[in-house]
Amino acid sequence: MNAKENSLLFIYIVIDLFLLNVSMLIAYYFNLGGIQWLPEYDLQFYMLQANLAWIITYFIFTKNNIYLRDDFRHRVFRMVRNIIMFGIILMILTFIFTKDHVARQYMLAYTLVFFTFELGFYWLIYSYLNYRRSQGWYNKRVLVIGYDETANLFRKMIESTPILGYKFVGYVKPDACSINKISKENRSFLLGNTSQLEQIIKENDIHAVFSVFSFFKEEANIEEQLIVCNQMGVRMYLIGENQWWMRKSRAGDYIGPFYILNPQHIPLDELINRILKRSFDILFSLSIILCFGWNLLPMIIGIIKLTSKGPVFFVQERTGLNNIPFRCYKFRSMYLNDESDKKQATMNDVRITPFGRFMRKWDIDEFPQFFNVLRGQMSVVGPRPHMLSHTEQYSALIKYYKVRHYVKPGVTGWAQVNGWRGETDETWKMEKRVKCDMDYIENWSFFWDIKIIWLTVFGKTARGNAY
Repeated sequence: MNAKENSLLFIYIVIDLFLLNVSMLIAYYFNLGGIQWLPEYDLQFYMLQANLAWIITYFIFTKNNIYLRDDFRHRVFRMVRNIIMFGIILMILTFIFTKDHVARQYMLAYTLVFFTFELGFYWLIYSYLNYRRSQGWYNKRVLVIGYDETANLFRKMIESTPILGYKFVGYVKPDACSINKISKENRSFLLGNTSQLEQIIKENDIHAVFSVFSFFKEEANIEEQLIVCNQMGVRMYLIGENQWWMRKSRAGDYIGPFYILNPQHIPLDELINRILKRSFDILFSLSIILCFGWNLLPMIIGIIKLTSKGPVFFVQERTGLNNIPFRCYKFRSMYLNDESDKKQATMNDVRITPFGRFMRKWDIDEFPQFFNVLRGQMSVVGPRPHMLSHTEQYSALIKYYKVRHYVKPGVTGWAQVNGWRGETDETWKMEKRVKCDMDYIENWSFFWDIKIIWLTVFGKTARGNAY
């Protein structure tokens, strides 16, 4: 089992153990089992026994305990199966360790409460996510490169399971494949050949590409596809035709019933790392807003309104995760002008207000971006988000520029604390930024984020070119 699956299993077993212990306490304090005599010491023993039984159940059904990856009816079946196995293991442990009278009614009561909580809790999560994604929120638009039955089954799985967060857009045919080999049903979804992949990705606003491949065929050039996807800033994943062999011989991940290879695995592909980073983002942003917002915000708003005409906040569309634009917030530091979405700030820029120059020097104008962090559009640390016009401009000049969008943009970043910020009047300056961003993405760690935050506040080069 790979690290991502281990992370998922750990999260779900923690949730289930929490629900189990809450169920036991409810059954105990509300006397649902009709037991009046159960002392507190015995309660602790029963809780230890039940927790052990549930952990053993997880080990028995390890591969099938990752919730919310298939239709909820199948999940209910798996829940029933787990509860039955839990009851059997519980009886075995009771027989081994309990020699006196056994509170069978109490055990039955908390098991039923636990099963009810499981159904309710996961049904709420499933329904909520299913609704959100069926409305088009958080959906990744995907292409499938391939034409065989594996590609067709993957498409049907995506279309019938909106909870996965993918929206199937169409097929791309390998150049060497004859169109006569493609079924009539699949031809209606055909968007073009792999030689047109870059154009297809651009025209259809694609966020991810899944390429069906076989080690026994030479129809698909995976390396060329990967180069195109990296240039377009789109993640690419591989689906093996022989799923059984792939499971036995490769390290990958599951999407529904399909085993997927990630040829460019990065640390933030791991769920546990994303949860750690997101949790820190929320706690850090809330701390900053609560500690400084109540006194800093009114003061800055007042000074901006008194010193120049225009809105307090500057809102600009910038490129975010998976190349999806978002509205980035800043305190307005310039006089109103028609070039704010095209032209970068330069040294002695006449557009910058006197108070704006002070804010830019100390990065105070970036403060509202902590609200972007709370909304999940940004992270505290990551590649800085650029204007849409700059994304278009530099992606044409720098080969893998869009790779920096494989993670959320940040309020601060590794490039900034190394002094690569400010005006990029020459292409090599942006190349230095992108190099730092790519190093960060490939080698991310939680402690590196802490280091970058420290250097942002106390580093000597962090405020270089801040104007």
